[in-house]
Amino acid sequence: MKKLVIGELEAKVPIIQGGMGVGISLSSLAGAVAKEGGVGVISAAQPGFREPDFYTNTKQANMRALAREIKKAKEIAGGNGIIGVNIMVAVTNYEGFVQCCIENGADIIISGAGLPMDLPKYAQGSSIKLAPIVSSVKACKVVTSRWLKKNNKVPDLIVIEGPKAGGHLGFKAEEVAEKKDNFDADIKEILQYIEEFSKQVGKKIPVAFGGGVFSNEDVKHYLSMGLDAVQIATRFVATEECDADIRFKQAYINAKKGDAVIVQSPVGMPGRALNNHFIKDTVPAGIKVTRCFNCLVHCDPKTIPYCISKALFNGANGDIDDALVFCGDNVDRINKITTVKELIQELTAE
Repeated sequence: MKKLVIGELEAKVPIIQGGMGVGISLSSLAGAVAKEGGVGVISAAQPGFREPDFYTNTKQANMRALAREIKKAKEIAGGNGIIGVNIMVAVTNYEGFVQCCIENGADIIISGAGLPMDLPKYAQGSSIKLAPIVSSVKACKVVTSRWLKKNNKVPDLIVIEGPKAGGHLGFKAEEVAEKKDNFDADIKEILQYIEEFSKQVGKKIPVAFGGGVFSNEDVKHYLSMGLDAVQIATRFVATEECDADIRFKQAYINAKKGDAVIVQSPVGMPGRALNNHFIKDTVPAGIKVTRCFNCLVHCDPKTIPYCISKALFNGANGDIDDALVFCGDNVDRINKITTVKELIQELTAE
């Protein structure tokens, strides 16, 4: 398979491991993926949630933990692959997370859950690569035009996320079902725009697609469409190296068809998660938010249906029944725990 080239960076395997928070993709998983030649991605969603001073010193705990995870992932990778960080646009202290990535040697920032309009401004003067996540040609046009006009910056990579992805989705709830099994036309439209934009700016922009990429055949299909890489998250949860609690991994293995449902996230956009006790019973009954972690910019504890940080902490700690367990649409196809090495070999076999 062809290599993924992002400027002077090179991944011999065209696979990006999607960022998963809270605590699902940290240094162990990201480092292992990069070690095998791919792009390993750490999630910047509350990375310091296990720090002893997290509840009293949240901002500093997050920065300290993220810095440590980046360095540790680089160490595990041993000079192979690429180490990235996924930062949600919706988080508070977005600029602080960007600076932490730059200062601690991350290779690339991948940013979604909103359009990362100001990312180039925050990363100005650094050599870190920047990759927006988009789900439509309209979003792609808005981001690329804004970056070029305001910051004279062209994306180093663009990640297209489709309606089968896990976690937060860049679609309205009704669009998810409508586009779920018919997204190739949208990908082609976005690729055509990026090709035209690349010619305009005189720079080749690599493009990756994520959302429901599960098998070797899927990888080959998307690369044959002209994409430069695929982004895969759900399959990497069921690996020995994944940072998630074993009970979180087991929930994926136990998932049946239809268990992945669309939920409304306090972030203000739909997401895909396992339909567990938390989703079926606890959320409809109402959950009073007793503690705010100030994690999201547009979050009002008085009006949200539940605290997303608390719900994700529970999942990371293995309390699956009382957790928001994000997952991709194909989660029911996972039936065992493997290793990152074995998974990448399976996905890239000729």
